[in-house]
Amino acid sequence: MAGRPGYVTLPIISVLAAIGYVYYTTVFLAIPAWLGLATAAGVANTAAYTALALACIATYALAITRDPGRVPPAFVPDVEDAETPIHEIKRKGGDLRYCQKCSHYKPPRAHHCRVCRRCILRMDHHCIWINNCVGHENYKIFLIFVLYVAAASLYSMVLIIGGAVHIAPKDEQPGNDSPRSSIIICGVIVCPIAFSTAILLGWHAYLILHNKTTIEYHEGVRAMWLAEKAGNLYHHPYDLGFYHNIVSVRTISIIFILHVPRTL
Repeated sequence: MAGRPGYVTLPIISVLAAIGYVYYTTVFLAIPAWLGLATAAGVANTAAYTALALACIATYALAITRDPGRVPPAFVPDVEDAETPIHEIKRKGGDLRYCQKCSHYKPPRAHHCRVCRRCILRMDHHCIWINNCVGHENYKIFLIFVLYVAAASLYSMVLIIGGAVHIAPKDEQPGNDSPRSSIIICGVIVCPIAFSTAILLGWHAYLILHNKTTIEYHEGVRAMWLAEKAGNLYHHPYDLGFYHNIVSVRTISIIFILHVPRTL
């Protein structure tokens, strides 16, 4: 049960511990060593970095707790509805997609998550760092969290480098207990975080511009190969053009239409 969504797991504890350690080292060691906490520059950078750290924690909490998107229990695809642009079918057999584990039809772009044990609307992937799926309802907040982490990591690296450089002459003085080693360790931790989150942001920027999910990207690679093998051109069915793709994520609009039959 500890691995199911809504439960605190070791990766979540690790993320919170890393945020706390980096914040402490940056604010109480690096900034005092470089700018001083009593100076105007020190106070301004402390306030700015604290606000950024709080934004990271707030968006992280939302990404963990927000439901990624549930399939309505009464959902039934209406194959005769002319307003429904796309009906996804199985790769084999040509039948409409039906989830045997959830016992209901799957809307377009929905996938079953083995960890969450249910189907997720516009599922991108299951993220162990939030112990939750990234889907239709929490995709935007997940991206904002990654953006804040990347910005905070780069900001921290600048302050840590400045603190390490300005504290170096003090290390040469005998009997001086310098926090330089702690600052360097923090820098070693922050560097891969900044690098990985920057790559993740770039990856999702590519996906947004093409209106794809991570799952659809990997499925599209095979579909493109099969299309080229047959002498055809592959086109991602949800690609609306760069502008409309960005707008669709910004407004969290659903590309597909869920048609629930009205009860008479």
